[in-house]
Amino acid sequence: MSLVSAGGYSFGLLPCRSRRRAKAIAKAALVEARPRAVPALRKSSGSGSVQKVLVGDRADDLQAEARAMARAVNASVYSPELLARNYGSRPVQLLRRTLQILVALGSFSLKLLIDQRNGVLDQNKRKRAAELRRIFTRLGPTFVKLGQGLSTRPDICPPEYLEELSELQDALPTFPDAEAFSCIERELGLTLDSIFSSISPSPIAAASLGQVYKAQLKYSGQIVAVKVQRPGIEEAIGLDFYLIRGVGFLINKYVDIITTDVVALIDEFASRVYQELNYVQEGQNARRFKKLYADKEDVLVPDIFWDYTSGKVLTMEWVEGVKLNEQVAIESQGLKVLDLVNTGIQCSLRQLLEYGYFHADPHPGNLLATPEGKLAFLDFGMMSETPEEARFAIIGHVVHMVNRDYEAMARDYYALDFLSPDVDVSPIVPALRNFFDDALNSSVSELNFKTIVDGLGAVLYQYPFNVPAYYALILRSLTVLEGLALYADPNFKVLAASYPYFAKRLLTDPNPYLRDALVELLFKDGRFRHVLYSPFTINLVDFKWNRLENLLVQGRKDRDFSAKDALQPVLKLLLGPEGEELRTLVIKESVRVTEAVVLGAVIDTYNSMPDFMRSLVFTGSRRGPLLMSDTELEKVIELRDQVFRIWGLLRSSENFDPTLLQPILQVLQQPEGRILGGRVVGGITQRLAARLLQQVLRTPATGSASID
Repeated sequence: MSLVSAGGYSFGLLPCRSRRRAKAIAKAALVEARPRAVPALRKSSGSGSVQKVLVGDRADDLQAEARAMARAVNASVYSPELLARNYGSRPVQLLRRTLQILVALGSFSLKLLIDQRNGVLDQNKRKRAAELRRIFTRLGPTFVKLGQGLSTRPDICPPEYLEELSELQDALPTFPDAEAFSCIERELGLTLDSIFSSISPSPIAAASLGQVYKAQLKYSGQIVAVKVQRPGIEEAIGLDFYLIRGVGFLINKYVDIITTDVVALIDEFASRVYQELNYVQEGQNARRFKKLYADKEDVLVPDIFWDYTSGKVLTMEWVEGVKLNEQVAIESQGLKVLDLVNTGIQCSLRQLLEYGYFHADPHPGNLLATPEGKLAFLDFGMMSETPEEARFAIIGHVVHMVNRDYEAMARDYYALDFLSPDVDVSPIVPALRNFFDDALNSSVSELNFKTIVDGLGAVLYQYPFNVPAYYALILRSLTVLEGLALYADPNFKVLAASYPYFAKRLLTDPNPYLRDALVELLFKDGRFRHVLYSPFTINLVDFKWNRLENLLVQGRKDRDFSAKDALQPVLKLLLGPEGEELRTLVIKESVRVTEAVVLGAVIDTYNSMPDFMRSLVFTGSRRGPLLMSDTELEKVIELRDQVFRIWGLLRSSENFDPTLLQPILQVLQQPEGRILGGRVVGGITQRLAARLLQQVLRTPATGSASID
């Protein structure tokens, strides 16, 4: 007997018969499936022939994809006008569904009203949120999807509702197997026997929009997953969205407490759900995702079989694995949940902040741990994109949080498209300060991402924010991953796991926004004007060597970190037309560092001398070779050691190459570089001369000679 386990289900592969016998098959005993041999790879001589084979395979694949697109040419697209035409003339159907929804939601609203009048609205939030979750489940697929969407909207729902609705699962009753098999044959224009040598007698998973079977392709013997759309789903969700949109108009008109455009949110959400109904689109999403992110050895994305895919049927490579929330099963294979979650976090950061194309529904059922230790992404129906400006603004937002620059954080919401430019952010600043001053008592890396989301959610809920759909989906993605990690380790911090990626991007990315964010992070009390890609304008006060060291320590943990690229963006800015203020500070810091190195060497030499030589050379001075206070001496040594540690970090990088200094030497040969070098040398000469004169005269240390 050939048994396969997937996600807690065990089942056999049964030979295909006609769809008329589907129900009988479901009741039959498990029978061994005899897989056909996979055809051997075509042989050819010479690399040119191999290249022709690859090109030919790619051409065949493109043609198969085109045929699949032709099969889905009539796939439904969300259109409010079309829904109005289809359902506006069906009063009986509308009335029946309206009553069903009103009874369910009306009773819920009545309970809220009673709670409010009795003054227990806040105390009962958790209880009512759980009731709403159960109501959405009973009302069917549209409301399950709606509840999942609301679980990512901190500008609409209080935190208790966000938490309860996030637990909504797509597990709904299955539809008859006969209907599923009939749909496959109708959509693909082929009999089941001609496509598969075997197929599971019942679905191995069921969701709100469809259900999945495990099968074996007849032509190759390859095991595949076949997703079949739920019959009548378009009719059901079309009717619901028509009614929900009407409610949205009423909310916009009469409910003042909700400042977000509810109709626009409904249209955005409905459009995404309708996209999920087109399985060819989902296949294309999977291919794009695979091309962007499956280049890492620890990420797996299943391939698509276009010849057996249509608008309502999706055939993709079968992935053997365990759901990411099944910790015991994962660890029994010698794998660690935290390693897999960290892989998911790093991949998600690349999705959100590098290419901007991301998986918007990474719940545990869509993330599998394979026996080889890879993290497999499944279900690409709901995808989203992060606008380019927002990608950099998010990283800048983290920098401002580290700096506790709440005015800048508030202004970031313009670039993130949370607020329209005419909204005054000054009232929001105290709310941000109140929350983060308390949350940041510990280091940022110790913060829990959910704590930040809940705190920001409370702020968003109180002020006129309009959270873009992409950002709500980002929050959902990261909170789901952190939830999985916290289940395995209550002390896991997703921000700490994210630091290496942020540090690498700040140190190596030449984008003007990130370049300015890096400079701001490295200088105390920096302030931007915060116009995206604006000329560099910042009040530079003091260089933070400890932050640079920490960035390098964290950035080196990222596998893509390049020592050669580190700090090159700042170097280019330094010698550019906008870097005059930065050049002034760099000269100051260069002088301080050089002095620290020279004086540190003198101190080390003095400490290594025998006592009699110290007396001879320094005439018995008990103050040592330099007239410096203990505090000043400590600062000199600390600065010198910190600079040496930073250089050591660069040198010890895996891809360190001494030629990384070549761009600096080339820059110094340019007119601007020679001028800068001359100013540095002049400053160092003056500083050391003043220090030497001070030692000769043995006068008390002055402020001008201080290392500060």
